[in-house]
Amino acid sequence: ASHVEYDRLIAEYLAGGRRRIRDQSISVNVLAADFLKQVASYYVKDARPTSEQGEYRSVAGTACRLYGDQPVEKFGPIALKACRQEWINAGLTRQTINKRQFRLVRMFKWGVAEELVDSSVWETLRAVDTLHVGRTSVPEMKEVPPVEIERVHAVTPFLSPVVRDMIALQLLTGMRPGEVCRLRPGDLDRSGDVWEFDVQGHKTAHHGRKRTVYIGPEAQAVLRPYLLRAADQHCFSAAESREWWHQQKEAKRVTPASCGNARGRKNDRKPPAKNSRLPRSFFDTASYGRAIATACKKAWPAPEEMRGDKAAVKAWEDQHRWSPNQLRHTRATEVRRLYGLDAAQVILGHARADITQVYAEVDRQKAIEITRKIG
Repeated sequence: ASHVEYDRLIAEYLAGGRRRIRDQSISVNVLAADFLKQVASYYVKDARPTSEQGEYRSVAGTACRLYGDQPVEKFGPIALKACRQEWINAGLTRQTINKRQFRLVRMFKWGVAEELVDSSVWETLRAVDTLHVGRTSVPEMKEVPPVEIERVHAVTPFLSPVVRDMIALQLLTGMRPGEVCRLRPGDLDRSGDVWEFDVQGHKTAHHGRKRTVYIGPEAQAVLRPYLLRAADQHCFSAAESREWWHQQKEAKRVTPASCGNARGRKNDRKPPAKNSRLPRSFFDTASYGRAIATACKKAWPAPEEMRGDKAAVKAWEDQHRWSPNQLRHTRATEVRRLYGLDAAQVILGHARADITQVYAEVDRQKAIEITRKIG
């Protein structure tokens, strides 16, 4: 009988992620700490943590700051609304607040599944309605509009050739920014006149969906110079972009190379900064977006009379800035105008998950025909 009881306790210990079995109530701090361990192992894509990890840490941080020492049984609807009020006071949009509310409730749902929280606590939290459109003064999330082609052309003189080609590829294919950044030569099927890029680890992969990007003749011409590298290397390199900028500065140098510091030796007498690092061999969505944002500042500099007012300068820059996501919307608008809504859904991979497999071949042929004509 002791062996049976021992095996039962060990099985529960392992099933709970080697967490100590607790027979008494735990605090919100303890629940959050255990839950974030699960988040760190669950929200991983391509061996890298996803943005959901940061979102859950932020949500758990709010709950712990307000109610960390309280037992989980005392965290009820009023406590949830208090956390929500913190996010409202921070100026977050209604959609963001609702997502955070869902994440906080999900933390207690996970606690119920792990027998750390009584199910009645989770049920009472679910009773709290989210914020509805027109029923609250909380600001709405701004829609992402398409960017005009004229505005895209206005920033190209302030971009490296690498980033220019990334933008051109997005406009021709409707790729997401992350898909452009992670593209590698080995990911492409070049057997047909229209190339196919089967995106692995895309944002809806966990729903069982397949995402294929179709690359036509114009996009192939943009991409072809970047295929002369190893199959597992990223096509677009942040290090190559940085090197191009260094070459431009060197070409404009007035002082002879034999006089003064050589290139890269300006601060050779100083120890390197702790946070300094060389640019990576690939872009991510953040560095790609920063490159475009910097070019927008150069293309539309703030007027001189605003320079002393930081708030006015920021408002000016926000008004004249566009992001890589808007390029995808621009492509969607064009395809929808020329070929209809169904064609835009196929090209951009927006088909519903439950009919994807049924119409997979039909959608593939439609996408190839459209891509062959438009890029």
